[in-house]
Amino acid sequence: MPFLLWASDGRGTIGALMDLLIVSLASLLAGFVDAIVGGGGLVLVPALFATFAHTHPATLFGMNKSAGICGTAFAARQFAQRVEMRWATLLPAAGAGFAGAFLGAWTVTRVSPDFLRRVLPLVLVAVLLYTLARKELGRHHAPRIQGRAEAWAASAIGLAVGFYDGFFGPGTGSFFVFLFVRWLGYDFLHASASAKLLNTATNLAALILFAATGHVWWHYAAVLAAANVVGSLAGTRLALRHGAGFVRGFFIVVVGALILKTGYDAFLR
Repeated sequence: MPFLLWASDGRGTIGALMDLLIVSLASLLAGFVDAIVGGGGLVLVPALFATFAHTHPATLFGMNKSAGICGTAFAARQFAQRVEMRWATLLPAAGAGFAGAFLGAWTVTRVSPDFLRRVLPLVLVAVLLYTLARKELGRHHAPRIQGRAEAWAASAIGLAVGFYDGFFGPGTGSFFVFLFVRWLGYDFLHASASAKLLNTATNLAALILFAATGHVWWHYAAVLAAANVVGSLAGTRLALRHGAGFVRGFFIVVVGALILKTGYDAFLR
């Protein structure tokens, strides 16, 4: 198999196979988490950094995006078959998300995102506390805005969160879900479905940049993408079967995990 020619640390065929198995399982789990509520990078990115400790970070982020875009795209397709998608709102928002992510990725080449490391856990704590305090938040689908106004509001979300995804990234899917619930009045199931489309666009923008600069190992990326899709299909079916209440509970768990991970990175590492 071609990937055996690229054993990353000189351990040969067995080492390459073990590396591939570890990151493929992580990609599968990441796809599962991403499909329900976002946050798959919480699983796959640490696994990539642990497995390929001496590899340039941009290459690892490129592999994460190449896997993630396949999972989110398949999840968006699955959701679209079962959940009402407000295409007149979401397509402009996806375009804005793509532009925002591209701009964010360019900005990170000029400005360090390190200042966000200490701010992000605090923002996530605020999101979690707000969600816990509002017991009915996201349980009922009742869009507050209609027509062009909704498209503009969703595009603003796409542009802002897309920029964040290109510039820094952790928790992008969860921010999309929260803002669609809080600002637009979606329930968690419809917000998660909408977030998949926008997250696919932001992942595509980042992947184009990483691929153009040679920061994607395609021999690994193809396998990771396949594993991510399998996890994504399982997560999507679970979300559709159990509805908004289940997605809300999963959202709380994922945001809590993000707080622990980003808090550790910011204050203890």
